Amino acid sequence: MPVYELLGGASREAVMVYGHANGATLDDTVTAVARYMDDGFKAVRAQCGVPGVPHAYGIPRDGKPYEPAEKGLPVETLWNTEAYLDFIPGVFERLRRELGTGVHLLHDVHHRLTPIEAARLGKSLEPSHLFWMEDPVPAEVQGAFRTIRHHTTTPIAVGEVFNSIYDCQTLIEDELIDYLRMTVTHGGGISHLRKVAALAELHHVRTGCHGATDLSPVAMAAALHFDLSVHNFGIQELMPHTATTDRVFPHAYRFEGGMMHPGDRPGLGVDLDEPLAATYPYQAAYLPVSRKADGTLHSW
Repeated sequence: MPVYELLGGASREAVMVYGHANGATLDDTVTAVARYMDDGFKAVRAQCGVPGVPHAYGIPRDGKPYEPAEKGLPVETLWNTEAYLDFIPGVFERLRRELGTGVHLLHDVHHRLTPIEAARLGKSLEPSHLFWMEDPVPAEVQGAFRTIRHHTTTPIAVGEVFNSIYDCQTLIEDELIDYLRMTVTHGGGISHLRKVAALAELHHVRTGCHGATDLSPVAMAAALHFDLSVHNFGIQELMPHTATTDRVFPHAYRFEGGMMHPGDRPGLGVDLDEPLAATYPYQAAYLPVSRKADGTLHSW
């Protein structure tokens, strides 16, 4: 029996997911979002290179899919808050102008702003009607979201670094966020995450589970079964794994028409090919280090 049936059945047959459209230039980003729409995605996270900011967050290099962790010593990147705040609103204005309102647009700030800077960004993005603005400030400082909330109606998502219900208690009970991004892997498993979702449901907060490639297909499957089991599901992040990873973890879930279907295999519907996995030894990789122009360390 699939896990979602053990959890009380499903209120839907599949869950809506969003993909990552990344571009080094504005033209590249518009093209990337349009490509995701052609592939059937109903929601797309858009990240764009910022003039004057080398190695901006979320931008792939060398024609490869975006992967933040790199082998060897951590890469140092440069950050410029003013350039980012001036540039990003125009990205989404153009996306709406050229691609219309038939797609949900999301954006990840990646906790690089102060509360008042994030409030300014959220307000400037209001005409573009974002589905959410993700991680506008460091997630651990729950009270900071009050400043953002007082200044903008752009929906806010946060929580991929949270580990327990207490990490997001204030955010939920004071209704300072709209989407909670805790994962099954980090959030104490399916049972604990369902408790968090139940609290969130009381305060009109919906789920939007983190789904990056550093979470295995087992974690993706668990997220999908969790998604199906809660009534305040919002959306699910989808970063497809490599073909090699999919071979090591054969699974039942599949993408179709902008939705993820968990399949009907027993349990989570994921297996592990241990002999094949043994042929891929662990290789260390590190996330970048971000600095401002004067050399000050900054949130990556």
